[in-house]
Amino acid sequence: MRQGIIKTYKLFIGGAFPRSESGRAVPVLNRDGSVFAECCKASRKDLREAVTAARKALGPWGKLSAYDRGQIIYRMAEMVQSRRGEFAELLMLDAACTQSAAEREIDLAADRLVAFAGWADKVPQVLGAQNPVVGPYWNITTPIALGCVGIVPVGDTLLGLLTLVGATIATGNTVVVLTSANAAPVSSLGEALATSDLPGGVINILTGDLAELVPVLAGHRDVDGILASGLPDDLVKVVQLGAAENLKRIALIEPAQISADAAHATATSLRLLEASVEAKTVWHPVGI
Repeated sequence: MRQGIIKTYKLFIGGAFPRSESGRAVPVLNRDGSVFAECCKASRKDLREAVTAARKALGPWGKLSAYDRGQIIYRMAEMVQSRRGEFAELLMLDAACTQSAAEREIDLAADRLVAFAGWADKVPQVLGAQNPVVGPYWNITTPIALGCVGIVPVGDTLLGLLTLVGATIATGNTVVVLTSANAAPVSSLGEALATSDLPGGVINILTGDLAELVPVLAGHRDVDGILASGLPDDLVKVVQLGAAENLKRIALIEPAQISADAAHATATSLRLLEASVEAKTVWHPVGI
């Protein structure tokens, strides 16, 4: 009899699929308790490699026009939708998830990517301003990307992750995503992104022990911000202490805002876009 092949879901770093340098992996169990697959368990070194890849991709990604970024995010939505059956099967590894619920989550995730694709070239107009000043000057405020942003969606598999990631990359940031070690749907997401037009390093996905990796992410000086949802109180404190050292921006999003039951307008609210930008104000003399 032929022995079936157990798939190992690898990390997604810089557009490639490396195993963890630590050699660690954890089993992903099926509903009946059998081993369905394995997920690599990232180490602190893997995290540092992901941050390096994100910093390298930041310049080229930021130089793209907002329109082009929107087109790439739309292509991501197409690829997620095209793998609907595979993602549904992975989501249903959770015994509490029915097929209809899994398919609905995938559809919502694709819809939210489409929404953020549309936001990409509109954020400067909505969040920017021409400020009234005394004197012959233009005073203009415009939003600019934070840089490399850490994404930690605790308890969310696909919908919450893509909601946070979509908002963050739409404004020109690159991201490093941390999820639990046995999140097979998230690991499979890297395979979908690799076949889209997304440049390598814009999105990096690590599965591992959050208690091990979050302190490294929070204290890393090349990470400019952290966007998280559902963090337990002990990890919130870790993030706050690590970020305080280099004034890293932190945004903690309530899971209800990005859940399957959240209103579409709420999930794509400006708060998620504002969380990954900072305001830059310039003065310019008024010409005659």
